[in-house]
Amino acid sequence: MLDLASPTRSDWIGQALDHIDLILIDHAHCEKKAASTAINLIFRYQGKADIMEALSALAREELEHFELVLGVLKAREIPFRVLQPSLYAKGLHEAVRKEEPNQLLDTLLICSLIEARSCERMKLLAEHLPDSELREFYTSLLACEARHFHSYVQMAYGHFERDLVRARLHELAAHEAAVLARPSEEIRLHS
Repeated sequence: MLDLASPTRSDWIGQALDHIDLILIDHAHCEKKAASTAINLIFRYQGKADIMEALSALAREELEHFELVLGVLKAREIPFRVLQPSLYAKGLHEAVRKEEPNQLLDTLLICSLIEARSCERMKLLAEHLPDSELREFYTSLLACEARHFHSYVQMAYGHFERDLVRARLHELAAHEAAVLARPSEEIRLHS
């Protein structure tokens, strides 16, 4: 359903549960970054009205999620702070081709894979968190995260042949799995 080439490694959920404050802070940063990415793409692809419209809706929803996570942090008296970002997104963008229209295709599909991984990780949190409020919170976000994945893929379908999109998504999913397999000491939503 989410086109991921590999599942999350088995030890991630235990680490995440042991560092849930850090996961929540990172989650807020991820939502903020997702909104920023959507807005940046609106400026980069101003000649593509359908993409700008879809990205505008995504950016608003990502900012709403950012505010929701900030509310969870505030309610739990967890101070929001700057975190060193994980190398995940940077590693994914290594595979983005520089020439257009390939850059557009790759960027949309990388964004879709980030959303897919977020959905998968939030599902794990929803299934394993001992805190019922946090379980409900993550459960409430699952449908949106899955929809965001599909939105980016649909944007790609609107500008590229379906077979090309599927083939490139498969290639980039393999790259995403390799990036995720790189050793990391960080505990993050995408570590």
